[in-house]
Amino acid sequence: MGRFVIACYRPKPGHAQTLAALVDKHASVLRGEGLITERPAHVMRAADGTFVEVFEWVSPVAVEDAHRNPVVQELWREFGEVCDFVPVGELAEARSVFSEFEAQVG
Repeated sequence: MGRFVIACYRPKPGHAQTLAALVDKHASVLRGEGLITERPAHVMRAADGTFVEVFEWVSPVAVEDAHRNPVVQELWREFGEVCDFVPVGELAEARSVFSEFEAQVG
């Protein structure tokens, strides 16, 4: 059974465009490694510029596999250079009953 995740990436100063490119390819890399389902990933932007990505892992084991996958680890290393990973609860939008985000087009 799949598992949905909400991942939030806050760009470091001056790195929003680089981060946008990484987020744009993230799901295709994970899918290519057999780690996420064919359901579309959704990418949004919070008012503070944080990217919010929602996708579905194929299973709980896939999450563990991603942490051992060298292709994924390299991509996540690149993410770490240009962003901070933040909990969704840190976003102002998370305090609303109906959280709204700007749609991102890849």
